[in-house]
Amino acid sequence: MERLTEQPSPHRNLHQLELAELLRLINQMDHEVPQAVAAALPQIEQLASAMLEKLQAGGRIFYLGAGTSGRLGIVDASEWPPTFGLDPNPAIALIAGGDAAIRKAREFAEDDPERGWLDLQEHKVSPADLVVGLSASGRTPYVVGALQHCRQHGITTGCITCNRQTELAAHSDFPVEVITGPEFIAGSTRMKCGTAQKLVLNMLSTAVLIRLGHVWDNRMVDMQLSNEKLIDRGARLLMQLMAWDYRRARHILLQYGSVRKVLEAHRKLPQKNIEQTRNFMIDKGGSDARH
Repeated sequence: MERLTEQPSPHRNLHQLELAELLRLINQMDHEVPQAVAAALPQIEQLASAMLEKLQAGGRIFYLGAGTSGRLGIVDASEWPPTFGLDPNPAIALIAGGDAAIRKAREFAEDDPERGWLDLQEHKVSPADLVVGLSASGRTPYVVGALQHCRQHGITTGCITCNRQTELAAHSDFPVEVITGPEFIAGSTRMKCGTAQKLVLNMLSTAVLIRLGHVWDNRMVDMQLSNEKLIDRGARLLMQLMAWDYRRARHILLQYGSVRKVLEAHRKLPQKNIEQTRNFMIDKGGSDARH
């Protein structure tokens, strides 16, 4: 059976089209992706709930993929520490072919059904963890084989795929199937499928880490102060919340090391003052003076 992700594009003779028309048609097809994600929201919620439960109990989240899917897992996991201040990072992303495959494709690395499980074992994966397989086709041996071993060892599994009734979903306790249909270039799943996987990963990590308390109101109070942009953002947030000038806000932020620590240190303020500053931020639409 031919997978939807491998079927021909509805647009033909692409090599004869002008640049403007190519861009218009790609954009037109990209509009289908959010609708496909919306249709999968019940499945996404189930996977998010499972992730939240594992993290609350001290477990870890593993992303496992090959090619574009593997790289997207790495992108999402790498954002957990700077955005949400997690150290050590409970999100671990593995890609077929190892770190070298992040920049350059490793031929046939995804075809080994045992390698994914071996890679997980190097990180001492256990039933306390949750493993999410990423595969647009839903049949990548590196990913499917790993999830099959996980279930045999009592490890909770999930997946994000873009085909229905795949082998990968069959080995997943919490499958997410985002049916994006044929690609603009037949089989080029870095396009709509990649966009869909990125959207779902964004939703999962963001929603789960909000529920874990790493966001206050709509702000990243646990973000790492790893560059000037983030220091500036944190200082300006404190200006709004504490009615400080920029120099003072920046000095105190650097002294304490995070927005959360500053806020916790000032809990002695009357509750009404805290509520007033919070309401001020909401009234202003939560906008930063600079981005």
